[in-house]
This record gives sequence, C-alpha cells and structure tokens, in this order.
Amino acid sequence: MRSLDDIFEEYDFLDGDDRYRLLIDLGRTLDPMPDALKTDATLVRGCSASVWVYPVPRDDGALHFLADSNAAITKGIVALVLAAVQDKPAADVAAMDVAAALAPFDLTRQLSSNRTQGVPNMIALVQDTARRLAAG
Repeated sequence: MRSLDDIFEEYDFLDGDDRYRLLIDLGRTLDPMPDALKTDATLVRGCSASVWVYPVPRDDGALHFLADSNAAITKGIVALVLAAVQDKPAADVAAMDVAAALAPFDLTRQLSSNRTQGVPNMIALVQDTARRLAAG
C-alpha cells in the first residue's frame, strides 16, 4: 500500500473528478477480504455503504487490516484511512490522530456528506481495535 504522503502528493495535483477516480483506484489496491470475514462484528456502523474492516495482528506487533465495501468510492475512502495506519504497531495506531493525518485531503469538501459520514466510525473501529490489541 502506498504511503499517505505519496497518495496526497498525487491527490493534491488533481481536480475533483480525477480525485474521485484516484480514490476508486486506491480502493482496488486493497488486499482481498474473504467473504467469511464480512460479518456483523467487522461491519462499520454509520456508513452509507457496507464497509467491513478486519485486523490481522502480525508477530512483530504491527497491525495489517483487511477491508472491503460494496461501493467503489467508499472502498477508496477506507483504503485512504488504512493508508494512515497499515502495518504500524498497534500502540502507534491507538495513539495516532488519524483524522488529522487525513485532514489535508479535505474529504468533506470533495465528497458528499453521505459519502464521508462513516469516516469517523472507520477511524474509531481501527483505533479501538488497536487499543485492545496494544493492551494485550
């Protein structure tokens, strides 16, 4: 997965429609999430589309997340959220200000409120998981 800085460098250069396409393309780069992991327990509440996020703790203490959505743009948004936290130690993810890391993208200005309403819930699920795993 590309770094958030790398994604923003390209995103900042683009106009509205191309930014939209970039997010959709970003969603296509997510690791496949098996259907068996798409359960009520991994479902992110409050999203306009269905979004699932599943943590995979690694032996080195880092977290790798699998995610999917039934809407292409929403899948891109979750990919953007994951770009901020992917493969980082659980304690770092738990302490991180993910919203601040995503602020330069100004998603609320680029996308409808319907598309971005679930972002805080995606962040909360990722960080709650990280806190629980960091605590042992």
